[in-house]
Amino acid sequence: MLEYEFDKVCSGGFFAYGLKGHQEIIRRRAAAGWRYAGYIPTEQTSHGAITELELVFEREQGGKT
Repeated sequence: MLEYEFDKVCSGGFFAYGLKGHQEIIRRRAAAGWRYAGYIPTEQTSHGAITELELVFEREQGGKT
């Protein structure tokens, strides 16, 4: 059975729509035995720009911590 965890990533600010920090999060999670499974947009502007999302990670239960 798989277990899942989530990490939130936010945009740089009001006018900066680029998301920052995602590569470091993915590398850190991979080193701990997690596999990147996808993302879920959790906030966006009225124009559709994603300002916050959650990265989804999965691993077999009982994996290394």
